[in-house]
Amino acid sequence: MARDEDETVRLPPGSAWRFAGPSPVRHAYPLGVRDPSLRVAIGLLLRSLPFAMVRFAVLLVTSILVIVWLAVALGGAAWLGEHIATAFGWVWAIGCLGCGAYFWGTIIRYALHLIECGHVAVLTELMTKGVVGNGNESMFAYGKQIVRARIGQETLLFGLNALVRGVVESLHRTMDWIAEMLPIPGLESIASIVNIVLKGATRYLDKVIFSYTLARGDEDPWRSSREGLVYYAQNAPAVLKTALWSVVLERLLTVAMAVFLLIPAALITLALPHALREMGGVMTILVALLLAGPLRAAFIKPLFLIMMMVRFHSIIENQAIDAAWDDRLSSISDGFRNLGQQAAMARGVKFWR
Repeated sequence: MARDEDETVRLPPGSAWRFAGPSPVRHAYPLGVRDPSLRVAIGLLLRSLPFAMVRFAVLLVTSILVIVWLAVALGGAAWLGEHIATAFGWVWAIGCLGCGAYFWGTIIRYALHLIECGHVAVLTELMTKGVVGNGNESMFAYGKQIVRARIGQETLLFGLNALVRGVVESLHRTMDWIAEMLPIPGLESIASIVNIVLKGATRYLDKVIFSYTLARGDEDPWRSSREGLVYYAQNAPAVLKTALWSVVLERLLTVAMAVFLLIPAALITLALPHALREMGGVMTILVALLLAGPLRAAFIKPLFLIMMMVRFHSIIENQAIDAAWDDRLSSISDGFRNLGQQAAMARGVKFWR
């Protein structure tokens, strides 16, 4: 790696940023949990239950508001179309739906993202130290503090996670070992289905990489995210085996929960006004789905996120980084190269490629 007189770093083609530090082993943090089983995941979820409860409350209230907003949008459009003009009805419906989509895509989605990042911060502490912070502060206070302290700005974290997810998807598209993960020979024809399932698992991996940056305690989130991606790439088959069965089991538990919720949903339907009770089975199913969505997001998905986090942290323990994966990821992903640029700028070095 050469430097110009103006301190611009000139890197070899295909590479964006080399790892800093005296040792190629970057897993320099304690690890108290190494078992990625569902039993251990349930225990960690129960220890961080306040985050799951808050997420459930936010999602449930949002779901109810969405139903009310749809009723206002569609009901108002029907009234305007009947009493004034059809065009006014369409304008009302499109305006209401557009405002609702914007509110979800910006405010609600971002709030849920921050709650999840705080949850990951607390889980990382429990996995590495066994306690949260100094053991006396609240989980919410610690989660808020650690996210801001390690990342600086919440908007940066939001963009960084999206960037990590894009790099992971680029890596998956280049892998040719998906069929080898299937337990039964001769089933290569369903590899495309496995790829679809793995795409669902990708949503966990950005938070897993975030957990790595927190465990590392690195002040530069771009560099530690880059290192975490390289660690993931060189261990992808092992990590994705856990991800594959996690996604399948998550779907099965979600279906079982939705069916079970039909019982309380039927009781809730009986307590609704007569006009709604007349819808019978349709209303029961809608109520069950209204409950199932928040429960799945708040309690089921975090279980498998925890399993992925434990698997990742344990598999890279005492493992050296393979710099060849840095070159490969640089060659297939603009997002990965962008992480290198951001890491270089964070260190006050000009970047050239």
